[in-house]
Amino acid sequence: MTPEQQGRERAEAFRLGHGLGVQPLPDLVALIEQTTDVDVAILQAGPDEHGMTMRDPLRAVTMIAVARTRNPMRQRSTLAHELAHVLFDDCSPPKPSGWSDRGPEEQRADSFARHLLVPIDGIRGVLTSREDLSEADLAGLVQRFQASPAIIAIQLNLAGYIDASRKQRWMALTAPALATRYGWADQYHALQSESDMHRAPQRLLARATTGYIESVVSLEAIARLRATTPEQVQADFDEAGITPSPTDTDLPWAAADDLPAGDNDFSDLDALDEPPGTS
Repeated sequence: MTPEQQGRERAEAFRLGHGLGVQPLPDLVALIEQTTDVDVAILQAGPDEHGMTMRDPLRAVTMIAVARTRNPMRQRSTLAHELAHVLFDDCSPPKPSGWSDRGPEEQRADSFARHLLVPIDGIRGVLTSREDLSEADLAGLVQRFQASPAIIAIQLNLAGYIDASRKQRWMALTAPALATRYGWADQYHALQSESDMHRAPQRLLARATTGYIESVVSLEAIARLRATTPEQVQADFDEAGITPSPTDTDLPWAAADDLPAGDNDFSDLDALDEPPGTS
């Protein structure tokens, strides 16, 4: 079985296993975190860094980290690509030739990402006929599936809707140009704003918030985790009615010997209270 076939088969199995059908996928970060035991972070990174998957074998923790970007379609394909590495369990350091080496594992992950984001049956459900497609049809599919023109063009070619020559021409087009030409530039700008935002792993942030409520994690630590200011975190907590528990140990019920045994372990959040540059 070729890497293309392996990627397609696993993408179709993932959609089927999670009841996703062939419809466009919503928030990929939330989807990955809710369907796998993987944390996802959106971080500031260099211009040539798109995403990577990291594993801590000692703690059995896996995290996908992708770069903030003004290219929302690329961020979605990067998230799907990294999910493939998790599902195929083929995360590994770069080869001597570097990250740009497109070996079988990378080709398989590329295929998985395309078929996850733009299932061929999903295209067929939108295009009721195989008549000659226009650039407007391409723009509509880019908007619907929130995938790049290149990914859409490859899938259209695989599905038999366009020939290789048109595929190459359409792969050279860009999402912002299509959005501007066909009237959904405002939506594209909204997608850009979302993909260019810092985003902390949800489980880690939820645990940190629990730690704040239990008075063991500081407001400043949560602000660093969210890449925002303590004032903004405080405002969010005030609006949500979140306050730390009392810490007055003179209260009779607050004696250490009288407290129930807890199962919350916040030791891995201690680093958040260290000043930047000390770790």
